[in-house]
Amino acid sequence: MLGTLASAGGGVTVGEIVETLLLRTGFNTRMVIAGTTLLGIASGVVGAFAMLRKRSLMTDALSHATLPGIALAFLFAPVFGLASRSLAVLLIGATVTGVLGVLCVQAILRLTRLREDAAIGIVLSVFFGAGVVALSYVQVNAPSGSAGLNAFIFGQAATMQAHDVMLMAVLASGALIASIALFKEFTLVCFNDSFARVDGWPVSAIDLAMMAMVVLVTVAGLQAVGLILVVALLIVPPVAARFWTERLWLLVMLSALFGGASGYLGAAISALLPRMPAGAVIVLTAGVAFGVSMLFAPSRGVVAGALRRLRLRLRIASDHVLEAAHDAGADRIERVTMRELADLHGWSAWFAWVVRRWLIGARMATGTRDGIVLRERGRRRGRQVSRNHALWEQYLVSYADIAPSHVDWSVDLVEHVLSEELIRDLEKKLAQRGEALPSGSGVTA
Repeated sequence: MLGTLASAGGGVTVGEIVETLLLRTGFNTRMVIAGTTLLGIASGVVGAFAMLRKRSLMTDALSHATLPGIALAFLFAPVFGLASRSLAVLLIGATVTGVLGVLCVQAILRLTRLREDAAIGIVLSVFFGAGVVALSYVQVNAPSGSAGLNAFIFGQAATMQAHDVMLMAVLASGALIASIALFKEFTLVCFNDSFARVDGWPVSAIDLAMMAMVVLVTVAGLQAVGLILVVALLIVPPVAARFWTERLWLLVMLSALFGGASGYLGAAISALLPRMPAGAVIVLTAGVAFGVSMLFAPSRGVVAGALRRLRLRLRIASDHVLEAAHDAGADRIERVTMRELADLHGWSAWFAWVVRRWLIGARMATGTRDGIVLRERGRRRGRQVSRNHALWEQYLVSYADIAPSHVDWSVDLVEHVLSEELIRDLEKKLAQRGEALPSGSGVTA
């Protein structure tokens, strides 16, 4: 049982951590960790397609819609000669009402003018409310046999037996294998369903197959993480993976990796710490992966984006300094001049210091006690920016019929980002009109 590895004093030794991570603990703990890892992998793969198909919120409605099925299966199982406490019976009931909830959402969208978020909210709340009422009825009328049904709401991996884990693994494996087999079809529908429909693909059937995979993963994770938290395994790993790549196959692999790591580490942490529910810890582990991805992904992360914006701001600010030096015919920028430029452009004292360090680091200037001295590279850049300013200004006056007194502000925004091809095009067009081109280094500088 999870939690039994913690020492009597509540501490955890390094040896216990290693033994747990290497699956050298009790049989039940090993089974639970292996099962939740496989569940996380399947959730990551299926969830990636659900996210790209914009069906992530549908998984929330589906998971909540399973609760009445669990209670009804418990009530009606004896009628068919089945054991009320059988996990397979309870999951079949959850599957039936889960699918019914998805069909209800589709029917509301097809027969009314309600938007998808409203339809999902209605089905989610109504089915979950019905499930709570049915569960309360079961607990009042069959208190002796209904113990543990509440675990399906938040999950209770610690109570799972070997056959429960095997059933979860079979469902998760089925969803994973089917998703891989339908990779091409899911990809086509996710990215261009209109083309798929025109080309004769059964888009509705593919959508139903995708939602069937979501149902399988949801039902598989009910006892491990619960119907409320299982949706996190379908949403969080794909979203975390999306920060790292633009390629679909890599997105699916990273999503599976994040999902599997969340299941593995979450179950292992729950095994090491007493009274820590595995479902909640698994979801928190996935949340950590999301937080790290959101902050530190190399291209789409918050830190990377902030650094790109800072670099662009520093480059534009340094261009202002170099252009001012060129227009003044000076090779030296004194500290007083830097302060004047900072006041003109609204820079703080800290940012003005960073701009100075940026110019020195870019080998455009050499630092002195009283300011900076421009190097040849800095002088060339100053000539180029000044020429770009004059070139774009002249183009606006000649082609856009803008008064010369009104172009300086817009030119100041554009002069730093003109490409070489655009500059050549501007020079060609102005030359065709017989306009005198501004002198300077041009695109070859």
